[in-house]
Amino acid sequence: MRPLCRTAGFRSEPGVRREPSAEIAERGSMAVETVLLAPVILLFILFLVGAAVIVESQGEVNGAARDAARAASVQRNLGSAERAATDAARASLGNSCSSPVVSLAGSNWTEGGEVHVRVRCKLDLGAVAGFGFSASKEMTATAVAPLEQFRRVD
Repeated sequence: MRPLCRTAGFRSEPGVRREPSAEIAERGSMAVETVLLAPVILLFILFLVGAAVIVESQGEVNGAARDAARAASVQRNLGSAERAATDAARASLGNSCSSPVVSLAGSNWTEGGEVHVRVRCKLDLGAVAGFGFSASKEMTATAVAPLEQFRRVD
């Protein structure tokens, strides 16, 4: 009897035709799976990028509120504190926010009091719009800074 030979995925004996082996029947299935899963994986990665942009932007707004509270707390009167807080928030946000709104409502402007700063900002998220995110998002952050107890405030 002659030994079986393997040629192009067929096991054959002289004069006997066999079906393709399982290896040949599944050839190309990995390519089909990749083609079907690639868009899903790409959308998931783009969603993660969009979420990271939002988290980073919220951190920037939080930092702007903190900087605004510190800038306001070293001023002598409420009017100059509002101007200093607005300038500090704009400088901290740079171009990431078109027009920040800074509020010192709720501040206890007395010796030993506190400055409460609220920063509202509308961020442009056009780069990640369409991947589960809107084109813009309004973010708000608050911060509190103490006023010195032994310093005169007007």
